[in-house]
Amino acid sequence: MLIKNGSTITEFILLGLSDLPELQPLLFVLFLVVYLITLLGNLGIMVLIRLDPRLHTPMYFFLTNLAFVDLCYASNATPQMLMAFLSEKKTISYAGCFIQCYVFIALLLTEIYMLAAMAYDRYMAICNPLRYSVKLSRRVCICLATFPYVYGFSDGLFQAILTFHLTFCRSNVINHFYCADPPLIKLSCSDTYVKEHAMLISAGFNFSNSLTIILVSYAFIIAAILRIPSAKGRHKAFSTCGSHMMAVTLFYGTIFCVYVRLPTNKTVEESKIIAVFYIFVSPVLNPLIYSLLNKDVKQALKNILRQNIVIKMAMSTVSNKP
Repeated sequence: MLIKNGSTITEFILLGLSDLPELQPLLFVLFLVVYLITLLGNLGIMVLIRLDPRLHTPMYFFLTNLAFVDLCYASNATPQMLMAFLSEKKTISYAGCFIQCYVFIALLLTEIYMLAAMAYDRYMAICNPLRYSVKLSRRVCICLATFPYVYGFSDGLFQAILTFHLTFCRSNVINHFYCADPPLIKLSCSDTYVKEHAMLISAGFNFSNSLTIILVSYAFIIAAILRIPSAKGRHKAFSTCGSHMMAVTLFYGTIFCVYVRLPTNKTVEESKIIAVFYIFVSPVLNPLIYSLLNKDVKQALKNILRQNIVIKMAMSTVSNKP
């Protein structure tokens, strides 16, 4: 939809993943199932850690925050996307688009620094085990977990304001399934130099900073693990880092493909497919990665299930008594 000169945009049209009508019901069911699994998986991890006292450690404190961020991350775009699959009117208000864009950038930055905090936690656990509880006290953990939220939502607000400070006069049709920076920049008829380079600088600065923390932490971790004399000890140390390394690889691999380059028609189209991975695939896989590869989480789940079975059997016995 072209915008007439002098008119003000009050809403945007989201094209979504596909414009084929026959695919809409199938895509709705697919992404609804993925979203429900994401909700159950991340909420399950948070509740499990809360219920089991043995999981009240810095590692699982950060994992709870990661699960919360993933939950918010998926919930930011999915409801709007699901409604669009079943509706002919695929619009989002100007204010709604701003909020969606802002929250997305904020959560993106929060997640990358939360992953960095988790890498530092693993470094302290393996390289300084005797001072682990002192160096990562409750106060320090709260500070390390609070910084990603404060910084992420501050920089996210700055980036979102820069985006919506642009003038949109060509069209209000966004070639995406949510309000993302790259396709919004393509709609602008004003000078996008400041916004484009602010986005690149922010992406380069934040990704390189967080990734440097992660890589340096793992360099020390690997060096420490290689000094462990027994193969069993090395395997145990590596197993505590395996799930985090998989989560980092999955998340950073897709994010770099989208944000560390200038937006063009080709990259905007590609970003829709890549965005599916870091908005839907990463949040749904993280709970599985941390539960399937983590003995403590699996044991905690077994204990909770066993307790529930015992309670139900006890209640059944009591109710059957005359």
